[in-house]
Amino acid sequence: MIVALTITKFRGITIPFAFIGMAALRIPLWLNKRCRFWKLMGSGKDAQVDLAPDYKYWAVLTTWENQEDCDAFYKNSFVIGWFNFFGFESFTILLSPLSSHGLWSKKEPFKTDSINKKHIGKIAVITRAAIRFNKLKEFKQNIKRAADAMRKSPGFVMSAGIGENPFFDQATFSVWEDAESMKAYAYKSADHSDVIKLTRERAWYKEELFARFEILDSWGTLNGASINNTNE
Repeated sequence: MIVALTITKFRGITIPFAFIGMAALRIPLWLNKRCRFWKLMGSGKDAQVDLAPDYKYWAVLTTWENQEDCDAFYKNSFVIGWFNFFGFESFTILLSPLSSHGLWSKKEPFKTDSINKKHIGKIAVITRAAIRFNKLKEFKQNIKRAADAMRKSPGFVMSAGIGENPFFDQATFSVWEDAESMKAYAYKSADHSDVIKLTRERAWYKEELFARFEILDSWGTLNGASINNTNE
């Protein structure tokens, strides 16, 4: 399986076309029978993990059976052509699932038959949650400290906040130098561990997903940073 994520920054004058695309581009994605799963999403401020939406940043997530189908989509599709035409900065990353548990829109989009525990090198993570309406205030009060701790953690490379809507359906995409640094943040960071504990105790989410990925390829930049030069 190939998982592809593209995050594009639109100029202020082209933001209306980003909104149009969020509606119109559903049709070619729905009609593309080779695409196993897709999401058109917005992003937080400066494409970071932030509840405040930033209408300059938009994302498309797709999954494919093989590399050939993914390459054809990025070369020929109306969807990517739309993003490229109206955007002026774009970052794309291709991933292969290492492990995944949980649901996204009642589906298991990154389900894999094998779990690779011996992966060496950079690792990408997607965490996604559908927040209960009556828990939004609590979530908002706590998520910022977890996001701030992530960006300060050893081994952190880059991150982006994405989601189908800016308040109730949110996902965090992050890249780490290795699995050990990711696990250190997830389980040893006081702020993140506390937030995870609260999610369980207070039942903030009605649906959630956590997935780890091997990075196959990436190109472009996000706020001027890329996978290769972020830590330089």
